[in-house]
Amino acid sequence: MLGFILVAPFFLYPVFLMKVLCFALFACAFNLLIGYVGLLSFGHAAYFGMGGYLAGHAAKVWGATPEVSILIGGLVAGILGWLIGMLAIRRQGIYFAMITLAMAQMVYFFCVQAPFTNGEDGIQAIPRGKFLGTVSLSADMSMYWLVAGIFIAAFLFIHRVINSPFGQVMKAIRENEPRAISLGYRVDDYKLMAFVISAAISGVAGGTKSIVFGIATLTDVFWSMSGEVVLMSLVGGLGTLFGPVAGAAIIITMQNYLAEFGAWVTVIQGVIFVLCVLAFRRGVIGEIGRLLKVRL
Repeated sequence: MLGFILVAPFFLYPVFLMKVLCFALFACAFNLLIGYVGLLSFGHAAYFGMGGYLAGHAAKVWGATPEVSILIGGLVAGILGWLIGMLAIRRQGIYFAMITLAMAQMVYFFCVQAPFTNGEDGIQAIPRGKFLGTVSLSADMSMYWLVAGIFIAAFLFIHRVINSPFGQVMKAIRENEPRAISLGYRVDDYKLMAFVISAAISGVAGGTKSIVFGIATLTDVFWSMSGEVVLMSLVGGLGTLFGPVAGAAIIITMQNYLAEFGAWVTVIQGVIFVLCVLAFRRGVIGEIGRLLKVRL
């Protein structure tokens, strides 16, 4: 994957690759929650979109550098995740999912009314600025290397979380929560910590996207974005490290290269999704890992 990230911009359109990396990071953050803790959130668009809005506002209005703007987006998303998580983790299953969806819709309507988001117009003409105040990011290749660095750093962080003692407890909660409680683990605290980490990384992904494309809109905070990240994770493979990356690449590639079909894109996506569910029960990467007998 690292080799592909280093070589790809010389053969493919950098802006397309940056979009793939932003959504791949978003999918990895979502997968950390559903794939390793077993919590299905239908409201992750709230953190992705809010991270984009705050990063865009910080860059355009406050004049913050891109790395500071993205960090602000991630921090605000993490705080929002903590507030929503405190309420949501009290329930399980479909009740948890519905609470996250309801809270995300509240965030959406807040973004419609809040003055700093500019309503349906969104925050436009967000400047890319200069990295550390010195390196201009106006060129696509320069911006690509920053996005690639953010993605790799976040991906390695997620890898470390999954393979740490904390990650092992998350997996225990996913497999058998009552037994984890009986062993003395404070399950709700672990769930909340995982929720906040997932939300913060989603905010970083949203903030990065808004800086790359120079715009933050209601699309990123709408419920359909939450459905899109679920689709990416399922197609790639839940509970796998590389699955969300592959799933995001597949979905974004379809959206990009099938755009000429207009509204039929969603129909084609639905058909491909059904085929993946029927033919690749563990997702694309999950099935490859099963065939090769390795953990991916």
